[in-house]
Amino acid sequence: MRRRITVCVLLLGPAAASAQKPDTTQAAAPIQDNSFLVEEAYNQGSGVVQHISTYARVVGSNRWSYAFTQEWPLGGLRHQLSFTLPFAGVDDIRGGGAGVGDVAVNYRYQLIGDAETTVAFAPRITTLLSSGSAARGLGAGGHGLQVNLPLSIVLPGSLVVHSNAGATYTRRAHDSMGQEAAVTGYNLGQSVIWLLHPRLNFMLEAAWTQTEDVVGPSQTDRRTAVLLSPGVRGAINLASGLQIVPGIAFPFGVGPSRGERNVFIYLSFEHPFAKPAP
Repeated sequence: MRRRITVCVLLLGPAAASAQKPDTTQAAAPIQDNSFLVEEAYNQGSGVVQHISTYARVVGSNRWSYAFTQEWPLGGLRHQLSFTLPFAGVDDIRGGGAGVGDVAVNYRYQLIGDAETTVAFAPRITTLLSSGSAARGLGAGGHGLQVNLPLSIVLPGSLVVHSNAGATYTRRAHDSMGQEAAVTGYNLGQSVIWLLHPRLNFMLEAAWTQTEDVVGPSQTDRRTAVLLSPGVRGAINLASGLQIVPGIAFPFGVGPSRGERNVFIYLSFEHPFAKPAP
């Protein structure tokens, strides 16, 4: 899947790890997380679970992706465990059709700060399971390991910025013909979030990825993708503690990805499942 749909590459990091404490008093705290393509450095608060759905489609093609992510705190803010179940539809030219991609299991450590501090840093490590079919263009064909380093900073003027740097390694990736090679990918991301209102934010995200495709036994071909993504998100805070965050963005390619256009839809449900630890 990561080789076939540009947006799917970017979702693996950011959509796998957004988090924010719901505002049970509806006091309108800013939405510092729930970004789309760039991961924030905020773990889930104690006793809070988040369910995230994302859908992306490449305009003018049959390529689409859907991912469901669920995030859980492990005993408090410091540790977080999450998983991502990806599904995708690929071009019919290879008879790929649609199916499940490579499932991701994520662990993130809140090393510095949290969603209420000026600076936050939360490294993530992800195991990629070989659940998608490489022959159908839905998976890498081998288990992989991914590391991402998200940094979040609150600026004056109702602005928040998030920065990402990461890498992915698959030791035994395969192409559609079963040929095998080790592949490495790299990602960089930067976003600027304007808190126009505590429950309404405008976003501009930029994502750069460099990935490898298997083209022969122990042979790879490297490709680069660059996307800019303007978007908007809002928050609906209910008295029960449930926070609903819908959003939409329109990623488009620049440089080596010039001409690519996407539609991206985001929906998050976040709610307490237990009383916070004292």
